[in-house]
Amino acid sequence: MDVRPNPDPGRAAPEHSGAYLATALSLAVYSGVLTAWTVYGIRQGDGNAWDFLEGMFNPGASLTTQVLGPHEWAFTVACLVIAGLALAQRRVARSAALLSGFVLLAVSLREGLGLFDAAYRDQHRHDPLGGWALATRGLGLVVALVVLLAMFPATERRRGVHPSAPGVADDPEAWWRRSSRICGVLFLLMGLARIGWAVRDLTGMGTGHYLRAVVDGSVLGTLDLAAPTEFTTVGSVLVLFVLGVLALPGRREVRGALLVFAALELYVTVRMVVWLTVTDFFNRSFETPGGALSLATTAYALAAMTSVVVLAGGRGSGPYGGMRTEGFRTAAVGRNGGL
Repeated sequence: MDVRPNPDPGRAAPEHSGAYLATALSLAVYSGVLTAWTVYGIRQGDGNAWDFLEGMFNPGASLTTQVLGPHEWAFTVACLVIAGLALAQRRVARSAALLSGFVLLAVSLREGLGLFDAAYRDQHRHDPLGGWALATRGLGLVVALVVLLAMFPATERRRGVHPSAPGVADDPEAWWRRSSRICGVLFLLMGLARIGWAVRDLTGMGTGHYLRAVVDGSVLGTLDLAAPTEFTTVGSVLVLFVLGVLALPGRREVRGALLVFAALELYVTVRMVVWLTVTDFFNRSFETPGGALSLATTAYALAAMTSVVVLAGGRGSGPYGGMRTEGFRTAAVGRNGGL
């Protein structure tokens, strides 16, 4: 019989159920809108759903007309997963939801700045989809504010976790501190690598134009909802450094965000590996120093993000990633203590 004070320490406190429910509904609605845009793109093109599925992992495939890009596809799935976790009142959803809220807020503010450009506003007025695109951005802003305002106050003290004596092999706190620090170092190194490639890209274009593309939605001159490379690169660097710094002290609260962002990065990296394979880049990568460095960076990203996903979502994890003591006792029968 389970005699712990809280049989399920991974579940949010009852007083926060409203915040988790509001977050779940908001993210589910937004992911539904992004899914609708994806279906619209498939129906407008010459391909079918199978062509789209191939294009999700093979950038060289003949894709149907798409308004969204791979980052938006991955974000849609992430929002659905976070919504499910929040609906189930899992504590791990909190940091992941906050991360999604900040991403949506950044995207919305970028679009809002772009609307100061008269030509960009005219595009929204004259394009048949302009109003729908603007409504999607407006919804993203509302969802971001709801998630951030609901989840920030939803903090709670740990319950039902009894620290082990120092030196005990199954000490849950020690296990998560080690795993969290590893995740933090991996994220920080990945962020440094991204900065290096961003600086290299700046040599081929003006710094002002690059930075403007990060914060101004009117730079591309199109109404596509897909974020440009400049925005995703700078955004990923910021997230890698912020989460990396938060993970170094072994903060349990950051586990959900680590898991979700590492999964997003892993998908993008796998897609890149498929592209390198299709284009036979692997056989030609060592012909130039830049090619060899690119291959090394891709290999590191694949290994690092896979490691973070495994560590942050490992077997027998407690509410924020620590190993539950009972996880060792029940591993033989395949019982998980994670989400």
